[in-house]
Amino acid sequence: MSNLFLRLMYPVNYGDYIEKYSKNFGVDPYLVAAIINVESKYDEDARSHKDARGLMQISLVTGEWAFTELNIDGYTLDKLYEPETNIMVGCWYLNVLQEEFNGDLRLVLAAYNGGSGNVSKWLKDEKYSKDGKTLDRIPYKETEEYVNKVLRYNEIYRKVYKNGFMEEERFIKNNFVYLINNFKKLLKKFVTIVR
Repeated sequence: MSNLFLRLMYPVNYGDYIEKYSKNFGVDPYLVAAIINVESKYDEDARSHKDARGLMQISLVTGEWAFTELNIDGYTLDKLYEPETNIMVGCWYLNVLQEEFNGDLRLVLAAYNGGSGNVSKWLKDEKYSKDGKTLDRIPYKETEEYVNKVLRYNEIYRKVYKNGFMEEERFIKNNFVYLINNFKKLLKKFVTIVR
């Protein structure tokens, strides 16, 4: 598969915010990009059936908690739709989960999707964890699928955008203009042939 096709299949928007806040909160920017793709397909207006909002699908409770912890004034539900705010809160929350689960990526992702309280309970249950530190099995099918998908996308983003997001975003925009111009030329030829 060509790199251009992969970039179109696995896009990155708001690369500047992803890079800024992942660095500020010590999280992997490729992971953040993968989470955004899985959570919202980069739709800043996305809203889940559980009322999570924006690019990283921040829940109302997490949003309010983040605003308090980060000393941000003026919390409103609409703020969760703002790309910069949403990515900042999402990166902060990933950092909180990394600390809670000792950087274990599967646990962090399971908690991001299924709740940290559930992950803590599963770790204490021998049906799901033999050692109490890692999950052998995730009881929620949706969460298991989510974890596997984000891990897969994380690796893809790491390979496709190995030079960072900002350079790659410019590459996509330039190639997109090239594709549009060629499409227009083909369309003109087609119209000429049809006449």
